[in-house]
Amino acid sequence: MVRKTKATRKKPIFEQVDWDFDTLHRAFDAIEEIARDDLELDYYPNQIEIISSEQMLDAYSSIGMPLMYHHWSFGKHFLGHERLYRKGARGLAYEIVINSNPCISYCLEENTMPLQALVMAHAAFGHNHFFKNNHLFQQWTDADGILDYLDYARKFIARCEERHGVGEVEAVLDAAHALMNYGVFRHRRPRQMSVKEADAQRRERLEALEQSAYYLANTMPTPAGASPDETELSLRKQEMQLPEENLLYFLEKYSLILKPWQRETLAIVRTISQYFYPQKQTKVMNEGCACFVHYHIVNKLYEDGKMTDGAMLEILHSHTNVVAQSDFDDPRYSGINPYALGFAMMEDIKRICIDPDEEDREWFPYIAGKEDWRGVLKDAWANFRDESFIQQYLSPKVMRRFHMFALADEVKERHHTVTGIHDELGYRHVRDVLARNHDYATLEPDIQVVDADLLGDRCLHLKAVRCNGIGLDKSSREATLTHVEKLWGYKVDLQEVDALN
Repeated sequence: MVRKTKATRKKPIFEQVDWDFDTLHRAFDAIEEIARDDLELDYYPNQIEIISSEQMLDAYSSIGMPLMYHHWSFGKHFLGHERLYRKGARGLAYEIVINSNPCISYCLEENTMPLQALVMAHAAFGHNHFFKNNHLFQQWTDADGILDYLDYARKFIARCEERHGVGEVEAVLDAAHALMNYGVFRHRRPRQMSVKEADAQRRERLEALEQSAYYLANTMPTPAGASPDETELSLRKQEMQLPEENLLYFLEKYSLILKPWQRETLAIVRTISQYFYPQKQTKVMNEGCACFVHYHIVNKLYEDGKMTDGAMLEILHSHTNVVAQSDFDDPRYSGINPYALGFAMMEDIKRICIDPDEEDREWFPYIAGKEDWRGVLKDAWANFRDESFIQQYLSPKVMRRFHMFALADEVKERHHTVTGIHDELGYRHVRDVLARNHDYATLEPDIQVVDADLLGDRCLHLKAVRCNGIGLDKSSREATLTHVEKLWGYKVDLQEVDALN
């Protein structure tokens, strides 16, 4: 073994702009050393793949998954992204990362070597650590089995297309894709099982469905004007575990018209939708974690003399573009940038732990001056989602930096009203409002199955709970009900109610 000298330690890991695989290996090893020994991150084994721009566009189109079944919508998305990219109207992501074990990071071959170092730190260690440790991902996703499941799903859909025709399979997928957002369990925790257990369960389910008999010939519709017995209604709801929030699951289990392969297709779509459910709730935290990690790592490499000035300038240029927050009157403005907000909050947490002021001690007495900013951040990454993270850690300093204030926009009022400014009460109100705006429960309609009389009129009864008194859009409501009726086979009734009902 050769002892490293001071001169050797300070030699840059790369000086050229173009990359090769030897340089990538050296950069990855140097990045991993900091992630493991300095930040003490806990991450899945990494698999780095270099892909072309066309492959990156293809990954865009198939929702970023390495294995995916065929569907016309993926081709449509591919053509749309490609047209914008070729015209220069849109760039490509530097990387895509897959929540799997091993964690797969796709890096664009067009990236320069400094950018490859940046995206490896960002994805292979920042996102990777967050995927492995955040409680939502631990509860709702199976990183060990997702790749095997996607391989099964692709082969199953391909076999269905051969047996039943592409058109019939696409009709089911079209309806299922339209209902993907209503195909997740938000409150029930599914039991984690191994890949072998899941495969055995799928086989048993398909065999049972093939042999099931629905005794529809012996059923008679409820006579007109008759009211169902309350006890019978209560028992029916209890047996069907109503109300049910997972619409695709209910259709898969109770639809009277679906064939076994169609039920399994719905199960595949809702499983994929469930896989992405935690990512929707942690956009600010996930991207903030990745940005914080890559920023710390590249700065540490630069401090140790392992990064040249030129490489650091290029990296900082890309980093600044990623975490930039456009002003409200800027043509590029599209709301608060989750990269910018997440990174700013995490940098602020580090500052509060190391060098707090009196305001910080008042707002965050439990972490101010604690110095163990690594432990505080890792605890937040593990135990919070966007809404709760903002509610717990958004400081007045960050609110001032982003020029935040709260604005009320009531339909019945002629003017907007500023309800939160930069004072003690205003800060807390602004934080509450921003947290609610990142609460996934308020961003999508809450639609539940409340009744379905399989031995009567077979009408499927749905209930949509209005959030803040806001009803469903009429056109999207009718389009959604069309897809539900296609899978249910009978009439579907949707009632809108206020949250208190």
